Amino acid sequence: MEAQKETVESLRERKRRGQRIPSLTAYDFPMTRLLDQAGIPLILVGDSLGMVVLGYPDTTHVTMAEMEHHVRAAARAQPRALLAADLPYRSYETPEQALDNARRLVAAGAEAIKAEGGREIVPQVKALCREGISFLGHLGMLPQHVLEEGGYRVKGKTTPEQERLISDAEALVEAGAFAIVLELVTASLAHELTRRLPVPTIGIGSGPHCDGQVLVTPDLLGMLPWFSLKHVKPKLNAADQMRAVILEWKQGVEQPAET
Repeated sequence: MEAQKETVESLRERKRRGQRIPSLTAYDFPMTRLLDQAGIPLILVGDSLGMVVLGYPDTTHVTMAEMEHHVRAAARAQPRALLAADLPYRSYETPEQALDNARRLVAAGAEAIKAEGGREIVPQVKALCREGISFLGHLGMLPQHVLEEGGYRVKGKTTPEQERLISDAEALVEAGAFAIVLELVTASLAHELTRRLPVPTIGIGSGPHCDGQVLVTPDLLGMLPWFSLKHVKPKLNAADQMRAVILEWKQGVEQPAET
């Protein structure tokens, strides 16, 4: 029997049943199809594509046109998974801008839209939800703010930070977010938010107690050996395997043909 299409409601139901939500990123047709065949229920076309596909130093260089291009490619796989997409840096500074750009990603094939921030983007979240666009929140370490923060660091170590993140999360839920990504949040706070919030939490580098976990797929597969991340232990050494196959083929081509 063919698996049912994942929806916002089916992901919420997973939390109610205590069923974990594995999530991975995809930026093109073949990877989206492979993840979908593996039964991943939530696939994210993340602006992480700036670093792992386009060679940018961080996500702040990713444009709307680039996001649309990659969303279209992923959507052509017609995944059973819910396909979410990031609004890129400075593409949602007002409710009107957020709505216009979210519509572009939905037209490209996204079924949900993710943006970074808490109470400061509540008007944008409400604008999307009023339009019937499903919204996925993102709190904790915000990669689009890496330049102003001077790097990546764990959030929620101090009482003021904890209180701020709790207030932000509750505000996003009230505004209509169907789930919230928690990136580099202390494990204890992520656990508390998971217990407190009525919507799923999707952790990345935030401990084991979230309702789900998300990773950048090339990190999981060991495709980017020049990056080293504390919260990711690659399950495959794809880069070395790919190099070995390419070298073997190259050597075969270089050998003179037998006469």
